[in-house]
Amino acid sequence: MAIRAAIQAIRTALFYLVFIGQTIILAIIAGSIGIIFGRTRFGWAIARYWCWSNVVFLRLLTGMGTQVEGDENIPPGGCIIASKHQSDWDIFAIFPHTGRPAYIAKKELMRIPFFGWAAHSLDCIEIDRQKGAQAIPEMIGQARAAIDRGCRIVIYPEGTRKASLAPAEYRQGIVRMYTELNVPVVPVALNSGLFWGRNSLVIWPGTARAKFLPPIEPGLDAKTFMARLTQAIEPESTRLTLEALDQGIGRPPDARLRERLDAMAQQKNH
Repeated sequence: MAIRAAIQAIRTALFYLVFIGQTIILAIIAGSIGIIFGRTRFGWAIARYWCWSNVVFLRLLTGMGTQVEGDENIPPGGCIIASKHQSDWDIFAIFPHTGRPAYIAKKELMRIPFFGWAAHSLDCIEIDRQKGAQAIPEMIGQARAAIDRGCRIVIYPEGTRKASLAPAEYRQGIVRMYTELNVPVVPVALNSGLFWGRNSLVIWPGTARAKFLPPIEPGLDAKTFMARLTQAIEPESTRLTLEALDQGIGRPPDARLRERLDAMAQQKNH
């Protein structure tokens, strides 16, 4: 296993070299175009290439494949796509399926030269997380404008990447956005953290999966909506994770993942 891990670490390093290198180059190109010309078809073409190429490089260099299903559940017109967040993979894997997405991005990313300019030209919505709840009205205003431009809002309701099978921690931003924008919300379940976890030094072989689930209709009260969203994303993400583990994955389960699996087994037996 140590030899396999060492080989996989080398494969991962090669991927990061390509991933970071081309991201910098494309950000300079797209950012320069964005700051001069604003939103352009060429800018969107660069974004689509970036997403497609990252999926290809992941598969070729690390053995991590990609499978996305259920995009027929995305309704026509404006909506919110609320995705589980376990990996950087989540960003570029679902991008091609969302039409014209407007991602919610933290302020720090939007302030990076060239990268931030490119993000602004691709309809990204900035949020200053240091402001807490005070940042939500401004985020909703930007989201409403994006919906009016024909975008679909992409948000990660937990606000940060979570480990596989970790307890869910959904924030109130998604509830405020749902009640204010009055559009359907499409939940997205996934299991990418099994293969490319947060702060992981190694990306493991296997097929990461994401699934767009049936939309939640607008008009529900906040408590009911949050319950529906959680009950859609969490069980399906758990199912995708356990299914991958049953089929066998390239990575050895770490101590925390084993603890969560043991806890789930104990709950099932009681």
